[in-house]
Amino acid sequence: MNMKTALAGLLATAGALAFAPAAHADHVAYLVNVHVRPGYNFPNAEAALGYGYSICDRVAAKMPYAQLVDQVKADFHTTDYYQGGYLINQAVNELCPAQIWQLRQSAAGYRLPA
Repeated sequence: MNMKTALAGLLATAGALAFAPAAHADHVAYLVNVHVRPGYNFPNAEAALGYGYSICDRVAAKMPYAQLVDQVKADFHTTDYYQGGYLINQAVNELCPAQIWQLRQSAAGYRLPA
């Protein structure tokens, strides 16, 4: 391979990376994941998406993770941390992936209550 060919390949790869799409919401994946796991019982897709985006808004507003989990558990009348944590995870990963870092920062050091 000559230098000209190698440089052309490198520029093509760099160009493709520069125009790679940003992370975006995946409504279908979110809806499938929250309907497969029992316990949420959203009346319809609009309600499920609305609730998921409300989680995104709370994460963006830097609500502490412990408070967010407690609110989700209260909303679904459960004491199951995993049910709350799963919904939070699905919402952020699928609906607002740009907030993943903020969620991780907020959850750092979180421990399940004894």
